[in-house]
Amino acid sequence: MLHFENAPKKATNLSLNSKVLEAARAMGINISQTVDALLAGEIQRRYWEQWNEENKDAIDAYNKRIESEGLPLDRYRSF
Repeated sequence: MLHFENAPKKATNLSLNSKVLEAARAMGINISQTVDALLAGEIQRRYWEQWNEENKDAIDAYNKRIESEGLPLDRYRSF
């Protein structure tokens, strides 16, 4: 799983739409923090998208088995 907490910050160059940047500054938005959070979210989304694609066959096989055999401990459920 991906963990981004407590990693050191690293300076980078970033090109942004000048009007968006101006509006963000006027609103007091912390640009570094916002971009960092949005980029981390996109990385996690793509990571899980890739993970699901790579494991699609195993997930499909498991779901078919559950569909045909039921859940292993289903008989003990009280709900």
